[in-house]
Amino acid sequence: MNNFFEKQSAIAAIVTTYEPKIETLEDQFRRLQGQVELLLVVDNGSSNSSEVAEIVSQYPFAQFIGVPENQGLGWAHNEGIRRVLAMGAGAVLLLDQDSLPRDDMVANLDQALNDQRQLGIRVAAVGARYLGTDVGHPSYFVQFGRLRFSRCYCGAHQTELIPADMLISSGTLFSREALETVGLMDADLFIDHLDTEWFLRAQAAHWKSFGVCTALMDHGLGERTARFWLGRWRYLPVHQPFRYYYIYRNSVLLWRRAYPSQRWKLTDMLRLTKMFFVFGLFVGNRIKNFQMMIRGLRDGFRGRAGPLRPI
Repeated sequence: MNNFFEKQSAIAAIVTTYEPKIETLEDQFRRLQGQVELLLVVDNGSSNSSEVAEIVSQYPFAQFIGVPENQGLGWAHNEGIRRVLAMGAGAVLLLDQDSLPRDDMVANLDQALNDQRQLGIRVAAVGARYLGTDVGHPSYFVQFGRLRFSRCYCGAHQTELIPADMLISSGTLFSREALETVGLMDADLFIDHLDTEWFLRAQAAHWKSFGVCTALMDHGLGERTARFWLGRWRYLPVHQPFRYYYIYRNSVLLWRRAYPSQRWKLTDMLRLTKMFFVFGLFVGNRIKNFQMMIRGLRDGFRGRAGPLRPI
């Protein structure tokens, strides 16, 4: 499988699908055409996987692999990354199934990555700025502050890179050398905090990451965005209840590890406290949210990983 790409700097995009909206997926593929050398679609047991495979077959730069049941987002990312690295990709772009890259998004990410490489910086990854598909807060890049995540917003005409302590996986271009050195995703986390864990591990090994203000994509966080007042107006993505199990469980699992910084641990504890107050008492399916949060905390302290087990 080696030497699939004609140039060492070739970029491969990996899109993991699970019950995707076919129209959105088609739009994504059209936008990626000409921006990446290879698109690898990893379907995670979707009921419409045959439709996904059919769309993929219409694009010469795309390939499809699928499994009969959901193996988790971490598994899908890792399976895709292993394959494209073995094929010789110089960098790997991860995208959610509903993330829609704007024109030149990948080129701007690639330029930023190569500029940092040429400066001798051990760059782990560079991330795009997303424009919310739902009404809510504008996107920002995150730096770990004292007891809070510092939000670094892009200016209207900003072209400089923003140092970031972590990036969301979708729209992030990972360097080959970082993936080979830092390692792949922690598949045992299954879905949430996969990107957080990887960037905490990379940061502990002194790799740098950056947000790229000129790289744009349309992307939504959660099912919708909740706006509430707590000292100031705040915005939080609203998820289905089962997601709160993974968010809380995986946070606890990471708190118990040595490499995440103390700043991240304390700030994440405060973040989950706010989420418990908002989603356990006021927003969404409150009783189910509460149950999933408690169960996640319990399993986290018990050290349980993998998929959510039936009761």
